Amino acid sequence: MTDIFDVIADGTRRDILQLLLRRAADGDAGTSVSQIVSELGISQPTVSKHLKVLRESELVSVREDGQRRLYSIEVEPLEVVDDWLVPFLVDAFGDGAPDIDFSSAPLPDGAAHAAEVFGRAAASAKHVVATAFKRLGA
Repeated sequence: MTDIFDVIADGTRRDILQLLLRRAADGDAGTSVSQIVSELGISQPTVSKHLKVLRESELVSVREDGQRRLYSIEVEPLEVVDDWLVPFLVDAFGDGAPDIDFSSAPLPDGAAHAAEVFGRAAASAKHVVATAFKRLGA
């Protein structure tokens, strides 16, 4: 199996995952390649290539609906990322982590977990970039 970190390191794949997450939160039962192409503005061959990688790493599932294939996000593989990031977040924030007020309607469990995992990954990426700039003296 491909390393999950290598899979999500690609920006296009993260964009696809975020799109699938949004659509799942909106109640969609799957998203077609043509919908991904239309919403992200990237070519069909590029989308298909990235969906293959996401499918092989089990980050997306696919089901057939007639001649269409509908893709959905699978959040379970992202738990590896979550487990890896948590010690860094605890170390960085400890008990002083900011409280966030979520006044909107709650997301479905799978979508909420995926959003949390992606948020943590984004925070980690920001930290890595900031640390790199500090080391460079910028």
